[in-house]
Amino acid sequence: MRQLLPHPGEIDPAEAYAAIRPRPAGRPWVAALMAASADGAATVGGRSGPLGGEGDRAVFRAVRAVADAVVVGAGTVRDEDYGPVRSPEQTAARRVAAGQEPHPRLVVVSGRLHLNPGQRLFAETDGTTPPPLVVHPPSTPAEARRRIEAVAELVELPAAVGRGVDPHALVAELGRRHLGVVVVEGGPSLNGVLVAADVVDELCLTLDPMVVGGSAPRIAHAPGEPEARRWTTAHLMEQDGVLFWRLVRDRRA
Repeated sequence: MRQLLPHPGEIDPAEAYAAIRPRPAGRPWVAALMAASADGAATVGGRSGPLGGEGDRAVFRAVRAVADAVVVGAGTVRDEDYGPVRSPEQTAARRVAAGQEPHPRLVVVSGRLHLNPGQRLFAETDGTTPPPLVVHPPSTPAEARRRIEAVAELVELPAAVGRGVDPHALVAELGRRHLGVVVVEGGPSLNGVLVAADVVDELCLTLDPMVVGGSAPRIAHAPGEPEARRWTTAHLMEQDGVLFWRLVRDRRA
């Protein structure tokens, strides 16, 4: 992979994304990992998989390698057919040597607990990874809770304004569990809520030179007026015409 900024030259994505991430007070460092087309679509045919190619998969592995937890919305779990989060053997060994758990904890954010115990992330656990942590607001039905608590750890958190889980309560809960770096993998609604709450510290964005049109969502969307905030480029890389852009929230002001 070729780095364009800040210093041009060949670089290993694992090295590029193994950055120091200082933990904010009372919560983890939050990094959003997303892909978009040139015209801003976050999905093609309802899935993000067609975006980014092999370079995106290398970045995906590199970012997951630094995560203490992977946070994802229930809709994305269903759309992308998530399974358990397992690190490759060599990555797991490096994580243990660095004082991390061998595999990131999978955290599913669900407003209504529309999850099936037979889904891969529940059904394909083999004892090497902890059960998924499923966080939900107080309004979720009791029957849905009973169904999911047999296959996951359930945590009730305060509700957000409107629906879903309050983003500040979510990151506080993850901080209470001593998770230093969490990687948010979407979908756009979860990203939008976290961005609006200004708890996202880093964006790892794949920009695919594809124009798709249609009504696909942006990588982050939420109700309300947008708010411009300062971000800085940590690095920009390229492979096969696809750009890999790492942005960091500038909180100096």
